[in-house]
Amino acid sequence: MPKIRTSRTRKPPEGFEEIESVLDDYAKKMRDAENESHEGKRKTESLWPIMRISHTRSRYIYELYYKREAISKELYEWLLKEGYGDANLIAKWKKQGYEKLCCVRCIQSRDMNYTGSTCICRVPKAQLKEGTVVECTHCGCRGCSSDS
Repeated sequence: MPKIRTSRTRKPPEGFEEIESVLDDYAKKMRDAENESHEGKRKTESLWPIMRISHTRSRYIYELYYKREAISKELYEWLLKEGYGDANLIAKWKKQGYEKLCCVRCIQSRDMNYTGSTCICRVPKAQLKEGTVVECTHCGCRGCSSDS
C-alpha cells in the first residue's frame, strides 16, 4: 500500500503526474477488493483479488521501467520505496525462468507441504496430466511457469 503523502513527505520525482491516474485506478480497485464481502469463500480465497491487483500494479511499474523505458530510474526507485510496487517480485521477474511469476510466496519452499518443493502453479502445463486443473492455494494463479 502506498504511503500517504503529506506536506512533510518528499515530493514525487518528475514524471509521476503522467502515471498517477493509472496508479490511482489501481488504488481504487484495491480498496474495492479489500471491502468486498468474502462470505462463502475460503480464508485464502478472499485474498486472491488483492494479490492479483498487487501483481498487475507491480507489473505495470516493471514494464514502464524495463520494457518501455518510459520512466526514470529516480521515479522507479521512488515508486518501489513508497510501496507502489513489490520490489522482491520485480527482482525475480528479471531472472530467467521467473518472467511470469505470480507471487514470491509460490517459490518459497518453507510454505509448501513437501520440503524443497514449489507451488503447483510453477509446474509447466506440459508436465501435468491432461485435464488437471491447477490452482495455487496462495494467490489463485492457474500457471505462472515460463513454459506455460
